[in-house]
Amino acid sequence: MGYSNTEGGSSGIANRRDLYDVLSVSRDSSDQEIKSAYRKLALKYHPDKNAGNPETLELFREAAHSYNVLSDPEKRRKYDNSGFEAIDAEDMDMKIDLSNIGTVHTMFAALLSKLGVPIKTTVSVNVLEEAHNETVTVRPLPLGTSVSGKVEKQCAQFFRVTISEEQAKSGIVVRVTSAAQSKFKLLYFEQDYGGGYNLALQEDCEKAGNVTSAGMYFLHFQVYRMDSVVNFLAMGKDTESALFKKLEGFTPCEVSELNSGTHIFAVYGDNFFKTTSYTIEAICANTYEDTTHKLKDIEQQILRKRTELRQFETEYRQALARYQEVTNRYRQEKQKVEELLKEREGIRSSFTTARSMVGSGMNANLKGLQVAYSKEVTSRLITRSSHACYKCKDSG
Repeated sequence: MGYSNTEGGSSGIANRRDLYDVLSVSRDSSDQEIKSAYRKLALKYHPDKNAGNPETLELFREAAHSYNVLSDPEKRRKYDNSGFEAIDAEDMDMKIDLSNIGTVHTMFAALLSKLGVPIKTTVSVNVLEEAHNETVTVRPLPLGTSVSGKVEKQCAQFFRVTISEEQAKSGIVVRVTSAAQSKFKLLYFEQDYGGGYNLALQEDCEKAGNVTSAGMYFLHFQVYRMDSVVNFLAMGKDTESALFKKLEGFTPCEVSELNSGTHIFAVYGDNFFKTTSYTIEAICANTYEDTTHKLKDIEQQILRKRTELRQFETEYRQALARYQEVTNRYRQEKQKVEELLKEREGIRSSFTTARSMVGSGMNANLKGLQVAYSKEVTSRLITRSSHACYKCKDSG
């Protein structure tokens, strides 16, 4: 059963269609079927081919958004379980086509990239269309050799790698590096049954020391990529626990082995303005058996560590909440202790001789006044009594 939503989506469509319906695929479609369906719609509705048509622009955006979700295993799982509500929070993780956004927006994207914000870009529809129509020039890239070159921005140079059955069993590695630290994508195309080449796999370059590099490893076991955009978004939501989000971008590659025959790869210039300089090489893994085992082992270690970190995050957050609780208690107890000691000191300071002396002096003065007053009254009474006696004698 598909999900729908009558609220306006980020693409401005009033009634949001089920993502599988948008791409005209079933809910149990394979990754390859989803990719093929998206490529057809992208070519059909791309703005370069439908200039000035707002309806096709919305359809193009709708298809791009659907593919962005369904091509990501984790997002697809969330959508299958909970619909749009589960993925709306991640809508900012979208890709842009630099060949279609104009100079001003390209400069803005370049500035963000310079500031350390990873910008996800798509392969130009012109490149995809040329590959689909087989109008591209394909150069040979023999195993065990490397080729250096330059490619213009938003353009691609194609290479043909032919492998035997024995070499296919041993495993194949294709790597691209740029000593100039250019931005690029390594692309892998599959032969379409109806002719032409369809994009099946792409790897964005990452900075590694003094170079940028990207690689595809077809070694008959699951190989993983590190998606820096996923890490950036995850850490942006929770900067205090960046460690726990660092491995969330560790996602499985879609293709893990190649059959014998000829395979098409391409280097796509992903610089914002400049030409991309690169070196591409194709290697058979039969002489790298020890390195192959090390790669498999280290990636398994990373997967286990990611699981451990997810478990530890719960413990960490509980401990952090407890720490905040006890630190608040600490501040409260410290304040209470200081208040009690201050009050105690005030009470103790009330015991002082200065107050007793002042009281004694006042009592002495009061008693002196009382005595003087008593003497004065007594004297007046005696005087009045004497006068009375004299008057009695005179009258007798």
